Amino acid sequence: MMIRDIVIYPDKRLKEISKPVEKFDESLHQLLDDMYDTMIAKNGVGLAAIQIGVPLRVLIINTPLDVDSDDPKEQQPKENTLEVINPKILKVGGKTKYQEGCLSVPGYFEEVNRYKDVTIEYQNRYGETFIIEDDAFLAIALQHEIDHLDGKIFVEKLSIVKRKKFEKEWKKRAKK
Repeated sequence: MMIRDIVIYPDKRLKEISKPVEKFDESLHQLLDDMYDTMIAKNGVGLAAIQIGVPLRVLIINTPLDVDSDDPKEQQPKENTLEVINPKILKVGGKTKYQEGCLSVPGYFEEVNRYKDVTIEYQNRYGETFIIEDDAFLAIALQHEIDHLDGKIFVEKLSIVKRKKFEKEWKKRAKK
């Protein structure tokens, strides 16, 4: 397993629309394992393959457990990782706001409008199909990561005023 570099905004690869996975083989398994190690090393709860420069419809999510440990692998054990391949949003409902951050936009957090409920069909690392429904944090995380697969990042969902403020702050930061 390998920790990979995260693609950082405004890298044009983040605009790329990811392609469906067709082969559920060892190279896919290696990608998923590398994504987990990278996400843990970077203190994330989700990661889309495009964020490490791989334009495939693959994402992972692993929300921390409420455990008394400073070890990220104990807080987010690998077996609790949701591996989502070729996701399709089947149904959405309700509205909510959630403060989001992103490994590709490090250090920036802002409230984003999202659907409260989502139903998604996806495949696992072996190509088996599943359906997942959620109306809590997982629903937010799934929408955030699927946006990456569609070439979008969360700052694009901000109001014009907040987006301009973000761009101004981001440019200042880049100069430093």
